Amino acid sequence: MMSSDEPQASTPLQAVQASISKAQRQYQQTLDRWTPHVIQRWLGTLGLLAVFMLRIVFSQGWYIVCYGLAIYLLNLLLAFLQPKFDPSLQEDLLADEIEEGATDDNGPALPSQRDDEFRPFVRRLPEWQFWLSATRATLISLLCTTSGVFDVPVYWPILVVYFCVLFALTMRRQIQHMIKYKYIPFDIGRKARYGSK
Repeated sequence: MMSSDEPQASTPLQAVQASISKAQRQYQQTLDRWTPHVIQRWLGTLGLLAVFMLRIVFSQGWYIVCYGLAIYLLNLLLAFLQPKFDPSLQEDLLADEIEEGATDDNGPALPSQRDDEFRPFVRRLPEWQFWLSATRATLISLLCTTSGVFDVPVYWPILVVYFCVLFALTMRRQIQHMIKYKYIPFDIGRKARYGSK
């Protein structure tokens, strides 16, 4: 009989779970080490995109994979440029409440002007998640170019024109939204330094 002091033999399932857990910890540690190196991370991602584009150009195939990656990166860019709390949605909700006659204990709710109040820009998609998603998508796209299954024959100039039109329209709409609600999603200019003389 086995005594309670002896460790029980691990099952194959437990061994697999332990190795998966170890790999996940190593992956997270690697990501944690890369976090402060913003410029190097983006240069690496741009390098991966350059390798991917060279693969597409020289092989003259996988245009659908390239188009899918471009659309995905455009969606990531739009989420990166948009505020987490969209002022147009808040305005619509306030208008709906007024139309429905929503009242507080103090009387009917009136819209207030808060232009003088400082509200920091909080992104819907943080820079870290933007980088991580873009890098993963580029790696997956590179892997897709190794298989002939994803090499669907298409007339690629139509995809390029369609993407350019889509990009122009969505960016115009985003810029109009930024102008209307007076926000800039970038830190432009001199940063205030407090406590130094």
